[in-house]
Amino acid sequence: MASFFNISLVLFFFFVAQIQSESTADQSTVKTFIFRVDRFSKPSIFPSHYHWYTSEFADPPQILHVYDTVFHGFSATLTADQVAALSDHPAVLHVFEDRRRHLHTTRSPQFLGLRNQRGLWSESDYGSDVIVGVFDTGVWPERRSFSDLNLGPVPKRWRGVCETGDRFAASNCNKKLIGARFFIKGHEAAANAGGPMPAINGSVEFRSPRDADGHGSHTASTATGRYSFEASMSGYASGIAKGVAPKARLAVYKVCWKDSGCFDSDILAAFDAAVKDGVDVISISIGGGDGISSPYYLDPIAIGSYGAVSHGVFVSSSAGNDGPNGMSVSNLAPWLTTVGAGTIDRNFPAVVVLGDGRRLNGVSLYAGAPLKGKMYPVVYPGKSGMLSASLCMESSLDPRQVRGKIVICDRGNNPRVAKGMVVKKAGGVGMILANGISNGEGLVGDAHLLPAAAVGADEGDAVKAYVSSTKAPFATIDFQGTVIGIKPAPVVASFSGRGPNALNPEILKPDLIAPGVNILAAWTDAVGPTGLQTDNRKTEFNILSGTSMACPHVSGAAALLKSAHPDWSPAAIRSAMMTTAGVTNNQNKTMTDEATGMPSTPYDLGAGHLNLDRAMDPGLVYDITGEDYVQFLCSVGYGPRVIQVITRSPPKCPGKTTSPGNLNYPSIAALFPTSAAGLSSKTFIRTVTNVGQPNAVYRPMIEVPRGVKVTVKPSKLVFTEAVKKRSYLVTVAVDRSNLVLGESGGVFGSLYWSDGKHVVRSPIVVTQMDPL
Repeated sequence: MASFFNISLVLFFFFVAQIQSESTADQSTVKTFIFRVDRFSKPSIFPSHYHWYTSEFADPPQILHVYDTVFHGFSATLTADQVAALSDHPAVLHVFEDRRRHLHTTRSPQFLGLRNQRGLWSESDYGSDVIVGVFDTGVWPERRSFSDLNLGPVPKRWRGVCETGDRFAASNCNKKLIGARFFIKGHEAAANAGGPMPAINGSVEFRSPRDADGHGSHTASTATGRYSFEASMSGYASGIAKGVAPKARLAVYKVCWKDSGCFDSDILAAFDAAVKDGVDVISISIGGGDGISSPYYLDPIAIGSYGAVSHGVFVSSSAGNDGPNGMSVSNLAPWLTTVGAGTIDRNFPAVVVLGDGRRLNGVSLYAGAPLKGKMYPVVYPGKSGMLSASLCMESSLDPRQVRGKIVICDRGNNPRVAKGMVVKKAGGVGMILANGISNGEGLVGDAHLLPAAAVGADEGDAVKAYVSSTKAPFATIDFQGTVIGIKPAPVVASFSGRGPNALNPEILKPDLIAPGVNILAAWTDAVGPTGLQTDNRKTEFNILSGTSMACPHVSGAAALLKSAHPDWSPAAIRSAMMTTAGVTNNQNKTMTDEATGMPSTPYDLGAGHLNLDRAMDPGLVYDITGEDYVQFLCSVGYGPRVIQVITRSPPKCPGKTTSPGNLNYPSIAALFPTSAAGLSSKTFIRTVTNVGQPNAVYRPMIEVPRGVKVTVKPSKLVFTEAVKKRSYLVTVAVDRSNLVLGESGGVFGSLYWSDGKHVVRSPIVVTQMDPL
């Protein structure tokens, strides 16, 4: 063993010497790279991995972060030649380039089934002993949502800090906001490398945990915000604002920067710090933003979250906003809980009234002077065929054509609120924001700076047809404020990322959906509600939409469940949410898809909509161990060295691997190859753990997908004081000649286990798809 360390040491110094000799290389090619290093290869002469990585490194390469908890390795700024030299070191398992990622930008707790006097809130004391770490753009600590009034002492296990910086002092932390850190080295390295990434602009951003964007304050307060009375956004959604876990402790990890995104090297450093600090839950509303799903071993969110989950930390992630296209869901690792977005029963209607008397329904959060029914001429700049004008891009509108008129702008390319500013600068008096086919009828409210309403694709076509067919078209907009009790709700948001899973379709993603449309939560004082630099308005709360808003609902829910059931694993918590999720709306009908108006499928909503009233007592849970995840990685064809990039320790793959679909997931996805003909079948094994009454008997009921045969063995599961776990087999059989797949590419059903009190549901997906 000693000889190996000596050889390793010599090789390491040889490669370091090579790197240093190349330090005169063209620095314009310097980029940041993340190195996954075999921690067991550290020569004994070094007291720590940090000393091993840094003892012989000059500048360059520049060490940015050293990772030692969820991941072992470091990130550094290097030239391509230097990377090539160091990549050959036998202790380096993998190298990947730092990438930039993007954010997945008062009634919602009640809409989840939470009530003040009973249920999970009271059982968990509102999550008071649980610590939630939020990876985002920071926090505006003065907001009422982050008050520590009447909170008890900070949990003794907390090991984090309150980092200081621009306009952020140690006193900004308290018994609610118990920790705050910021991670900027990856961002600064990208800026210093001379690429497209700008350096931090001190006039619009804070080099500290303080939030200059607003997104971080919004997500943090959605998960853990305290009760804030008389909350609203300029009168909209007025009432009491509160997070899902109002007494949970908050730790903020600023990894994203205004207008600049979030870098993998910084995100990994935040995972490392959060787990060492002692968080119980991590909420990360961040994704790739490029429509490409990287393999798990090249995805630092997947790698960092695996390390966190292996330490018992629940990680909630957003499903992305690239719906309604199929296979658009992001954050696909099976140890992540991936959350899509649904509507709630509240809306902000704005009606476009045409000169011929027709009324077209839309939405808006405009809070300025109303039009008071006055009719104005309407113009559609896209009528000329100029794309930039149809989209109301900067400097695309001719003031002579739009002055004094309501302008129709097509959605897409530039921010929705920015289009209104373009119209306003050109002299327009209002805007009708029209969806295209890709957005369908999905609408979100915006705090426009001029009278404006967003309308769906059908209404957009109608108003354009009216303008083109009418000699003197006129319209006005009637803003109707806040309306509660909207039906149907919830509805799957059109933008919410959809399945199937682009990496491993055998694992259903998203896992579930939660409120993510028009959510009221805390906001920064650094920018107005639109986020535009020209918006000088100040608001304590803002209304946003996105899977970014859905994710912290599940993070807060996990905090409550962790508080009520401290012995549950992250997989057990996710299982409780998934198997009790709802699939019907407030009209007791199948939940619909906002994009099409048709019934939703598991590719849209996963297991269903979060229902915490039932999740507290799920009856049975599907637990998953670290070894189970390793076997899953073996089953998808990863070799031991690749798996170690994710798992930190060398894995042991069996000689004969199982199917990826046999991971003990709370859903079942049966894939049959497109070449399959005649009869085919697949059998899956699942193991459930009884967390309800010790003595219970569960019997199955099957909602069989169309054209499919499903059998379950045994016909009952008997649990006793001594027997907590039971396994069962599910066989899915198809006759290719009779299998007719729906428009979404699959047929769907459900498996229910019930003991008379609990109903434990798993969605079943059957499709034809060749291995990816």
